Amino acid sequence: MASGLRDAARRNGSFIETVKAVGASFFGVRGGRAHMDDLARLNPVHVIIVGLVLGALFVLSLVLIVKLVVA
Repeated sequence: MASGLRDAARRNGSFIETVKAVGASFFGVRGGRAHMDDLARLNPVHVIIVGLVLGALFVLSLVLIVKLVVA
């Protein structure tokens, strides 16, 4: 099991591919074939980091919009 995790961490998907995959997953528009390609190509650590960053940006943008509307 540990070797599988090491192999997954060595994947070299590009930053743009990772952002696209995470962004599409936020909206639920990723197709099955593309999802399988992402599983084979993207580094799961990068996916987690990009997901956390994009999630935080999404929440901060919602807070900013609400503050602008209420103020």
